[in-house]
Amino acid sequence: MPSNPYKDEIVISWPELHRDARYLCTLLHDLGDWKGIIAITRGGLVPAALVARELEIRLIDTVCIVSYGATNEGSADKAQGSLRWLKGVEGDGDGWLLIDDLVDTGKTAKAVREKLPKAHFATLYAKPMGRPLVDTFVKEFRQDKWIYFPWDIDYRFVSPIKTRGVEHI
Repeated sequence: MPSNPYKDEIVISWPELHRDARYLCTLLHDLGDWKGIIAITRGGLVPAALVARELEIRLIDTVCIVSYGATNEGSADKAQGSLRWLKGVEGDGDGWLLIDDLVDTGKTAKAVREKLPKAHFATLYAKPMGRPLVDTFVKEFRQDKWIYFPWDIDYRFVSPIKTRGVEHI
């Protein structure tokens, strides 16, 4: 089993994700009109929906590729497994927006780029190893930071420290 390369974590909230998606849309709007969006499932689905709304794009397709969590169902598997294509799209991506939530190591991005070399690749977030593979992104995070998206977590009530005790922090 590979060791965990992540030393830190960050949680992205729904409002933060929405704000970052809107900012991404302002960058993409200035680049011209698009034929449509190709979302990389599953992470790119929510950002693609937000981009489609803001840029009034009605034509949306998906490429379906499995990498993270390919071996452990129901867990936050932080090890990137081998890539498995479930669905592609026709063409080379010319005139299309390719949308994902994050480019991390670049393994998935490289595989998708090979199939859609002319698509404009946009992500909300990028890490240094994958950053050269995307055309547009909003924020860059350190490579050793694991990112939890709003759909990855469950918000729960936490008692005040005075009630639960300091040892539970």
